[in-house]
Amino acid sequence: MSRILIIEDEPRISSFVAKGLKAAGLTTSVADNGRDGFALALNGDFELIILDLGLPDEDGFSVLRRIREARIDSPVIILTARGGVEDTVAGLQNGADDYMAKPLHFDELLARVRLRLRTEDNSPEDSALTHGDLRMDLLRRRVTVGPREVDLSAREFALAEAFLRNPGQVLSREQLLSRVWGYDFDPGSNVVDVYVRYLRNKLGAERFETVRGFGYRLASGS
Repeated sequence: MSRILIIEDEPRISSFVAKGLKAAGLTTSVADNGRDGFALALNGDFELIILDLGLPDEDGFSVLRRIREARIDSPVIILTARGGVEDTVAGLQNGADDYMAKPLHFDELLARVRLRLRTEDNSPEDSALTHGDLRMDLLRRRVTVGPREVDLSAREFALAEAFLRNPGQVLSREQLLSRVWGYDFDPGSNVVDVYVRYLRNKLGAERFETVRGFGYRLASGS
């Protein structure tokens, strides 16, 4: 199981990312400052590091430089509220492998994490998901039901992926909101119900069961 280090000082964001990665089958450790983050990176043998630039004790660029100077070659994905091209270039020049601006959308972050992990181990794992006659090709972003290809929007694809990664498991609306729409999305929204309806229309109503008072699950017999 891949181990991910999250260096992020905002508890709401670090908790959101850690819970989402855990639900995706990954193991996480969290540090809320540069000093502790670097110490964990030095001794933790992590497959990937998620690093915020706006840390309370030192700039994330400094942490990144120390990580690379220590010959830690784990992929690093930078998170930042800074949107300037200069910061993006500086991060990549200092040894980052990828760059994401806040506010985060978890489906995009998870896709980037999986891409970096696959690049590191050259493994085709998780390149496709299947459940009955439903198949998702994650690399080509294609969905088929039997011989028929189905066109899904980016959000529909991310929601369907969440279900296919957890067949038979009940997923709450809160879990689906955080994984697909991001930590900043209004938890009182009915957007999950709306998009489940879209998936039922496109992929088959019988596939997605409502668990009253909690959420939805991908039917085990579908």
